[in-house]
Amino acid sequence: MTTPPLDDLLPTDEQVAAYRRDGFHVTGPVLPPEVLDEAERGMARFYAGDHDAPFPGTTPYDSYDWQPGHGDVIRKNDYTSLQVREIAALTRHPVIGAIAARLSGAAEVRLWHDQLLYKPAGLDSAAGNVGWHTDRQYWSTCSSAQMLTAWVPFHDCDARVGGVTFVRGSHLWEQGRLDFWNTDLDALEAQFASEGRPVEKVTPVLPRGSLTFHHCRTIHGSGPNLARHPRRSVAVHLQPGDNHWVGAPPLEDGTPQDHRNDHLVRRAGDVPDYRDPRICPRVWPV
Repeated sequence: MTTPPLDDLLPTDEQVAAYRRDGFHVTGPVLPPEVLDEAERGMARFYAGDHDAPFPGTTPYDSYDWQPGHGDVIRKNDYTSLQVREIAALTRHPVIGAIAARLSGAAEVRLWHDQLLYKPAGLDSAAGNVGWHTDRQYWSTCSSAQMLTAWVPFHDCDARVGGVTFVRGSHLWEQGRLDFWNTDLDALEAQFASEGRPVEKVTPVLPRGSLTFHHCRTIHGSGPNLARHPRRSVAVHLQPGDNHWVGAPPLEDGTPQDHRNDHLVRRAGDVPDYRDPRICPRVWPV
């Protein structure tokens, strides 16, 4: 198969304008099947404990990572691209960085971090939902308001398999704090629909090789996987090259607003350095 030139895979001016209006962008098939085949093998290796490098540190949030003892539940494992070469090859693929740069307007794009995601088939909504949330709410220490996420399923994906649903235009709203782990989607929706604004939910249909990008303030979540196979994907969180640590006050309950990266990256003086190439390598330009 001949790979189209990279420029032919980038969003048009009209698509960039739509991303800035709607808060998300859906690509056609832009990733080669062999890259996804390799990522599937990397996912299997990761879950089997066959890693090329250890987790790059110890942080207060290590218990959030899925482990076999957690059973057949939604799996979320951070920083897998720093541990398994096949996942690294996917997250660093030039088309992902180039599209992210085009959408965000950034001259340089760096990895923020990645999440390997696995949603088993057959879970009911109480266990199979991912709660409405924004990525920005977890990235309060960051200076940039133009961070974004590429979500890459390893197979054909739609609402039936529990694909990601976006709330159109929600990145432009005033927002409260939502929750990835709260499976009561209706209760969470009531929080952001309380002002009577229209809530338009979009679940893209993605042929294999396609992916989505969403703005860090776009509200998104997903329902249960009703297919016969597990939903397998990786979220590639990305930052413009000028993003830096700014700190944030604790939440009302006293919970610190730091990020796992703050404990992993090198220091620049007295603050975390989000340009640390070990944790946050550059993905564009290559």
